[in-house]
Amino acid sequence: MTPRSTLVLRRLALLAALFAFGLVMFGAFVRLSNAGLSCPDWPTCYGKATWPTAVHEVAKADAAYPERPFEDSKAWREQVHRILAGTLGFAVLAMALIAAWRQRWNALAVLAGAVLAAVGVALYMRGAYTISSVISVLAIGLPLMAAFTLRRPGAWRASVLALAVIIFQAMLGMWTVTLLLKPIVVMGHLLGGLTTFSLLAWSALRYAGVGADDDRYAALRKAVIFGVVLLACQIALGGWTSSNYAALACGTDFPKCLGQWMPATDFKEGFVLWRGIGVNYEGGVLDMAARSAIQIVHRIGALVVFCYLGWLSHKTARAGLRGLGIAIGVALVVQVLLGISNVHFGLPLWVATAHNGVAAVLLFTLLATLARTQRRRPDGSPLVESRG
Repeated sequence: MTPRSTLVLRRLALLAALFAFGLVMFGAFVRLSNAGLSCPDWPTCYGKATWPTAVHEVAKADAAYPERPFEDSKAWREQVHRILAGTLGFAVLAMALIAAWRQRWNALAVLAGAVLAAVGVALYMRGAYTISSVISVLAIGLPLMAAFTLRRPGAWRASVLALAVIIFQAMLGMWTVTLLLKPIVVMGHLLGGLTTFSLLAWSALRYAGVGADDDRYAALRKAVIFGVVLLACQIALGGWTSSNYAALACGTDFPKCLGQWMPATDFKEGFVLWRGIGVNYEGGVLDMAARSAIQIVHRIGALVVFCYLGWLSHKTARAGLRGLGIAIGVALVVQVLLGISNVHFGLPLWVATAHNGVAAVLLFTLLATLARTQRRRPDGSPLVESRG
C-alpha cells in the first residue's frame, strides 16, 4: 500500500466516520419523531426517488396507500435518511475497494458484493422477494469473506468489513418498513448503524497512527474491551426500550417507577424477541407491565454501565491516558443526565435524539482508548494490529 493510498484512506475514513455519526443522530431523530413508516414502500417513497411534493402526486400517493396517508412533515425525514445512508454506502465502497485493491480476488469480491446488492434492490422493487433475499445474502457474504481473508489486518480489514455491515444495514432498513417496525429489526438497525460508525471510527483512528510503542497498556486493553461489550449490551437495551415504546413506561418518575420501587412487571412478555409476521408495532403492542419491565432492566443496565465505566475512566487516567479517562467520564455523566432528563421531562425529541448521539460519543471514547492501547510497529506504523 503506497503512502498516497494510506493518506486517501485516512481522510476518507475520517469523513465517513463523521458522516456515519451524523446519520446515527438523524436516524434517531426519524425514529423518535415517529416517521419510521412515513414512506410505506422501500427504497422509494410512495413510488418516488424523493417524496411526493405536487398536489397530484400527493393525491396519487393517498390513493395507492389509503391505510397510510401522506404526511409531508414525516415523509421527507424518512427518505432523506435513506438518501444519506446510500451516500455513506458509496463512501464505504470506495474505502473497501482501496483497502482490498492490492489483492485482486478480494477487490473483485468487494466489487461483486456491491453489484449484487444493487441487483437485489432492483429485484425487490419488482416483487421478486425470494431471489432478492438470496442475492442480498451473497452481497453480504462476499465482502465479509474478503475482510477475513485480507492479508492486511486492522484498519484495512475494518474498512472492508464496514461494507458488509452497511449492506446488511440496508436490508434491516427494508425490513423496518416491510415488517412494520418489528422491535427486533428496529433494535438491530440501531446496532447496525453504531457498528458501521464504530468500524469507520476505528479505521480512522488506526489510519491516523493512534497506538502505543509497547505493551504497557495490555491490562487496560482487556478492561476497555469489556467496557465496549458492556456498553453495546446497554445500547441494545436502549434500542429495545425505544422500539417497544417503553421509554415512559414508568411515567416521569425517577428513580422510582410509577411511584413505586417495584411496580407490576412482566419480564417474560417484555423480552419476547419474535412475535410473528403481520403485526403493526407502531405505538407498541405490549401492556404497561411488560413495558415497565423493559424500562426497569434498562435502568439497571445503566447503573451497571455507569459503575464500570466510571471505574474504567479512573483506571485509564491512572494508567497515563488522562485525557481519554476524562473524556470517558464526561461522556458517561452527560449520557446519564440525558437519560434521566428523558424520563423527567417526558421524552423531549431533542433530548432523546441527543441521548442516542452521546451513546455514540461514549462508544467512540472507548474505541479511541482501545486504539491507544494497541501496539504499533517499531517504525511507528499502526497498520498491523497487536495480536497479544
